[in-house]
Amino acid sequence: MQNKGLVKLFALLFGLVSIYQLSFTFKANQIESNAQEIAINKIADTEEGYRALRSIEEANYLESIATDTVFNIGIAKFTYNEVKQKAMNLGLDLKGGINVILQVSVKDILKGLANNTKDPVFNQALDNAAEIQKNSQNTYLEDFFVAFDAIKGDTKLASPDIFYTKALDGEIDGSMSDDEVKGIIETKIDESIVSAFEVLRKRIDEFGVTSPNIQRLGTSGRILVELPGVKDVERATGLLQSTAQLEFWDTYKGEQFFPFLVQANDVLKDIVKVDEAPEEAESQDEENAEDSQIDALLGEAETDSTTVATVNPLFDLIKGQGYQGGPVIARFELKDKETVFNYLSLPQVRALLPAEQRYAKFAFGKPDKDSELIDLYALVGNRDNIPQLSGAVVTDARNQFGPTGKSEVSMQMNAKGAKIWEEMTGEAFNQGSNIAIVLDDIVYSAPGVTTGPIAGGSSSISGDFTLNEAIDLANVLRAGKLPASADIIQSEVVGPSLGQEAIDSGTMSFMIALALVLIWMIFYYGKAGGFADLAMILNILLIFGILSGLGAVLTLPGIAGIVLTIGMSVDANVLIFERIREELVKGKGQKEAIQDGFSNALSSILDANITTGLTALILFIFGTGPIKGFATTLLIGIGTSLFTAIFITRLLVDWYVNKGGKLDFSTALTKKLFRNISIEFLKKRKVAYTISGVFILLSLGSLFTNSLDQGVDFVGGRTYQVRFAQDVSASEITSTLSDVFGSADAKTFGDANQLKITTKYKVNETGAEVDEELRKSLYTALVPHLDGVSYEDFISDADTKTVGLMKYYKVSPTIADDIKQASFWAILGSLIVVFLYILMRFKRWQYSLGAVAAVFHDVLIVLGVFSLTYKFMPFSMEIDQAFIAAILTVIGYSLNDTVVVFDRIREFFNEHTSWEFNKVVNVSLSSTLSRTLNTSLTTLVVLLAIFIFGGDSIRGFMFALIVGVIVGTYSSLFIATPIMYDTVNKLEGKKKKD
Repeated sequence: MQNKGLVKLFALLFGLVSIYQLSFTFKANQIESNAQEIAINKIADTEEGYRALRSIEEANYLESIATDTVFNIGIAKFTYNEVKQKAMNLGLDLKGGINVILQVSVKDILKGLANNTKDPVFNQALDNAAEIQKNSQNTYLEDFFVAFDAIKGDTKLASPDIFYTKALDGEIDGSMSDDEVKGIIETKIDESIVSAFEVLRKRIDEFGVTSPNIQRLGTSGRILVELPGVKDVERATGLLQSTAQLEFWDTYKGEQFFPFLVQANDVLKDIVKVDEAPEEAESQDEENAEDSQIDALLGEAETDSTTVATVNPLFDLIKGQGYQGGPVIARFELKDKETVFNYLSLPQVRALLPAEQRYAKFAFGKPDKDSELIDLYALVGNRDNIPQLSGAVVTDARNQFGPTGKSEVSMQMNAKGAKIWEEMTGEAFNQGSNIAIVLDDIVYSAPGVTTGPIAGGSSSISGDFTLNEAIDLANVLRAGKLPASADIIQSEVVGPSLGQEAIDSGTMSFMIALALVLIWMIFYYGKAGGFADLAMILNILLIFGILSGLGAVLTLPGIAGIVLTIGMSVDANVLIFERIREELVKGKGQKEAIQDGFSNALSSILDANITTGLTALILFIFGTGPIKGFATTLLIGIGTSLFTAIFITRLLVDWYVNKGGKLDFSTALTKKLFRNISIEFLKKRKVAYTISGVFILLSLGSLFTNSLDQGVDFVGGRTYQVRFAQDVSASEITSTLSDVFGSADAKTFGDANQLKITTKYKVNETGAEVDEELRKSLYTALVPHLDGVSYEDFISDADTKTVGLMKYYKVSPTIADDIKQASFWAILGSLIVVFLYILMRFKRWQYSLGAVAAVFHDVLIVLGVFSLTYKFMPFSMEIDQAFIAAILTVIGYSLNDTVVVFDRIREFFNEHTSWEFNKVVNVSLSSTLSRTLNTSLTTLVVLLAIFIFGGDSIRGFMFALIVGVIVGTYSSLFIATPIMYDTVNKLEGKKKKD
């Protein structure tokens, strides 16, 4: 092998880089485990709400070390934030959390642009577009234009009753054609969706979840949000679904609340359970500093130096005050924000407010850049908690540069807003008070008014903004101009305890599968198998290293993809070793046989992996969430497998041979296996056609009569995974829930104490309140089987949860139709791509026809098996996105087998020109039989290990792959090649007649 030095260098560098990348994952896990131990030791499980308190304590600890150096590798030092950023990201199914797809209501945006017009044609078009959407792949806006054109008559989009409004004056005028208006409306819709995206992104940043992912999906107004590890699911969903709200509030002066803070601090001493005071007193200087801070609030100066220091729940958190006469009450550390807000929200504390302040609304400000301190404001509230002025009056917002050259945001209000704004600013000027500009309950600024009432509705928000921050804020403010609801049309909630179980089962299946493959390779190929094992271990290291380096998300199907890669990576080594054995049988010397074996196997290896890679690529494009994780690991695994098998195995084999070692590429037990086989496969093709025909007819018959167990991915609905303390009857639960929801289906999922419950009740309603209603109804119906578990514990996200709601999944009918169509195009697309690739490589369409026919055969039989058996199998066999991933993997595997056979046929056809074509085919099939069975058996062993030990959630997925591998192996021998042979013969016979 040439360039051995370069291969060694690359292998060393890749290995070191992978170890470097993975070291951050190990370090992050170590730090987070330490944080959990600290929280557990500090907060006893006897305390009320201890789970939530531990989560807060854990988060506070990690936040406190965020900028501390925690990892020193000698040549570089890293803070916790940097370590966490470089660590491997875990998906929801491994870490727990929430994954949602939000649909920003384009219908609401259009109504807003049209100033909520009553025009009958416009409103009818909106309703018609909603109906069209049920069976359309277009965006809502595109369908609205279609619906409007169909009924418009003489009505124009530029009509004063539709889009020729004051808000759009200057952009749309009455003389414009519909096509011209459509372009402007498309731009406005896009701006509004971008604004919604920015609001969500800022909310998620404020929420503080680790490694969030937010993406805009196409141009349809859909936004994907993934929040792995989030503990408070209710808060997260509320945060995502609430409309962006811009508000303007009068403020109190900060010093007006000093007496209230003193009283609140005293009341909190009796309410809040605090830690014991430190054993050693602080220095006198520190005591004096704290005393002076409290004195500033109390308005007192006398201090008794002998007084024993006490713990003040509220005062201890204060880090400073605002200026005299200003709107800031006090300053707190960012990490204490939630604690302070919870204190001030307690009924016992709010009862201390004097009558004139009883409706006061507390809000925190936007942290200054590079500061950990935030300001607390008191806003002048009212009984209805409605601001004097809201973002609905803002007609425009733009970033600009102020007099000092700093970025700021200018706003323009409509006539109604301008009038109220003039009144508010006039009152603030006369009283010397401030006006708080609040977005999503955060005070962005609270300017005073120094020049009298501001007329015309113009204003600006100044602050320590960068240019990008000003642009983002302007985008966010424009979202207030076009309020649009954001409905959750697909969601998945996974509890952290279920995630830990997935990690444990995934790790076990991985280790068992790896051990079996390593043992098998040594058993079958002796020392050469040991070298292949070393290459495989490096392969696994590279896969994990690349995943970590790319910032990819590791999911449970992703682990399955890695384990499957182990089985498939054996294929390259098997191809090479089998070719070397053939060369040795021919009488060639060891070095020559090795060189020729590697060389002759290269074409088959590349073709087989490229076809598998193409299907994995299509899966990556069309898949979402965990399925995309599976495709990612499969693609990476294919690349690393090629590198390790072709180069690393060769490097090790050459090293051993060059130092005088002897390799037989077999053992005493396997030396004569599959040698000198001569099977007349083609003579058995009619029998095979008959057998396959029977199976296909059975499959089609079952599909038409028994159908498939379609999951909520394809039909819409809600699925709840519930675990009980004792075994329960699925049929009894189904009957109970059907009385509640009208229709429901409960199936045993894994052990007999766990059920997967599906219902279509209120499937078209997507609000958070509906989700809460269904959860409460579910809990009420299941109470007799929950052994006294409270509703809070039933829905909680505790790390150690063993009973209750473990996982929740919701898909609206609209997105279910989209998933179904995307799945269809994914399968069809993979078949077309593979057909074209094989046509390009083998130059004859008969090869492509044989391969695609075999794939159709395999897919139909897998579907048939699922249709025939889903009613009595002891695990879930729902047809969902994971099943589509399995089908695409089966397609790739089947093609892998077929392409290896075709490659050998092409080789023998060119090498033995005197042979009849049927002999070429039979000898090719016989000579590749050892490789076919060896690879298939190895892959099956791996799949069985995942199936048995890999967890309930992927058992159906694995079963589909197992059936697919068995059927795919059969079809590559008895379907693909015979069909290719028959079509070639038929064409040749026709040519002879002509």
